[in-house]
Amino acid sequence: MTGTGKYRSIADMQQSVVASGCEIVTVAVRRVQTKAPGHEGLAEALDWSKIWMLPNTAGCKTAEEAIRVARLGREMAKLLGQEDNNFVKLEVIPDTKYLLPDPIGTLEAAEQLVKEGFAVLPYINADPLLAKRLEEVGCATVMPLGSPIGSGQGIKNAANIQIIIENAQVPVVVDAGLGAPSEAAQAMEMGASALLINTAIAEAQNPVAMARAMGLAAEAGRLAYLAGRIPVKSHASASSPLTGTITQ
Repeated sequence: MTGTGKYRSIADMQQSVVASGCEIVTVAVRRVQTKAPGHEGLAEALDWSKIWMLPNTAGCKTAEEAIRVARLGREMAKLLGQEDNNFVKLEVIPDTKYLLPDPIGTLEAAEQLVKEGFAVLPYINADPLLAKRLEEVGCATVMPLGSPIGSGQGIKNAANIQIIIENAQVPVVVDAGLGAPSEAAQAMEMGASALLINTAIAEAQNPVAMARAMGLAAEAGRLAYLAGRIPVKSHASASSPLTGTITQ
């Protein structure tokens, strides 16, 4: 999954989406509605017959705001031809400095939106207990952050994300903080089902090249996870067999 914000131009965004090979693109409902700088014409900039739209509730500080914006997002998806699109990326973020999601508001909004028939993809701190609770109320995924949004710090809470992955019965999407393809591969090698990457692509010196790199890294990481890595050992293990060696 990729995002649509922070690009230097609409053209950069369009080319990056294609280069990434992503199947889902998230769109900030509130910013599209208000025609915020960089978001003008965004709804018309992509071919929504080929890409699944994931409306998000970015900018919402309370559960009530997020629920209202989610409803608007569903209508926006319908207007763009995705009649059966009930997806919403749920963000409830009152913290303006670190942009960390509110766990209580997120859970409250998720419960209501699930009741209204939404496929809820909640953005959360890497909290295994909250992830399990959101799964229990019917969320379609859980989306733990690797590190704060746009920070490029990579995965700073790998242990908690690993616990979430091991216990989840729904897909786990690592969202926020990834900065390099190596970090994207790491998340997939851990067993994540998908990634959502925006800033690392949009603010790269060459966003189109970075988009392709991230797409390749996601594939490589997933293949590595399915292949099953060797166990870590405390000692060396020769690659060549010891039989048949030349002796005096």
